[in-house]
Amino acid sequence: MPLAAVVLGLFVSGAAAAATLKIATLSPEGSVWMKMLRDGGSQVEAETGGRVAFKFYPGGVMGDDKAVLRKIRVGQLHGAVVTAGALVQNYPDIGLYSLPMAFRSGSEADYVRREMDAELLEGLENKGFVAFGIAEVGFAHAMSQAVITSVEDARALKVWVPDNDPGSARAFGAFGIAPIPLPIADVLGGLQTGLIDSVATPPVAAIALQWHTQLGHVMDLPMVYVYGLLAVAKRSFDRLEEADRTVVQRVMGGVVEAVNARSRSDHEQASGALRNQGLVWHETGAAEREEWQRLADVASRRMVDEGFISSARYQEMLGHLEAYRASAD
Repeated sequence: MPLAAVVLGLFVSGAAAAATLKIATLSPEGSVWMKMLRDGGSQVEAETGGRVAFKFYPGGVMGDDKAVLRKIRVGQLHGAVVTAGALVQNYPDIGLYSLPMAFRSGSEADYVRREMDAELLEGLENKGFVAFGIAEVGFAHAMSQAVITSVEDARALKVWVPDNDPGSARAFGAFGIAPIPLPIADVLGGLQTGLIDSVATPPVAAIALQWHTQLGHVMDLPMVYVYGLLAVAKRSFDRLEEADRTVVQRVMGGVVEAVNARSRSDHEQASGALRNQGLVWHETGAAEREEWQRLADVASRRMVDEGFISSARYQEMLGHLEAYRASAD
């Protein structure tokens, strides 16, 4: 065989073996998330001898969750860093932890996650996405341009809900709130123009997306546990060599674990930053908290009854919560 043919064959086979995983994220360039993702991608590339690389598209340049998932389906992207709500249409139970007021504290969330993370990630993989762990973002609080402590207060507001998230819309409905759906990219403009005047979001997200500049009040009641995933389409992941898949799982799993480990302190720092920026935190009274919790439980049961969350997973989570609360009493 001529030498040129041999060289050409080696070049072609080497090119075929290389893979670049294109990942979209809302995280802005320069954020801690992006630095850790890029460091992880560089480590993967080094450990696989260049066979696997990551290309990140930060700051939402690839569009909202709906657009990103469409691009993953057609192969323009291979994965994304998203909140769990983006993947519920593929696997509804991945949204289990984000049922309204499911957890009363971070320690409750930690306990349930130790028991259930692995099975939820396995279920997601069975539905076409490989995720490298779950990373806490923080508890979402109701933030508004007017004081809000009661359900009645909330019903008078123009509340944002993520576009293309029917589960969240139904949850708001259980509180008697008619939310206004918008893509995340349109929320800041909606607050500025008065189209909406309230959001439910973790403090870290409110600051990263600059929503806090248009808000003045925070209800000091954790409403929803928010968490994210670095997920890659299984068909794309399975094209990698087995040894390379192991490297990606280990390295990027470590990135997600590191983000999760620092999330609690980030949440506290962001909460303090909101106070320093002049946002006023309002305590809820016992009767108000009971009303919020009662309607949250109604919303959760409705979402189970309507198939947004499987009854088996919901009952399993309730069992873990009951065991934790009994041991804590």
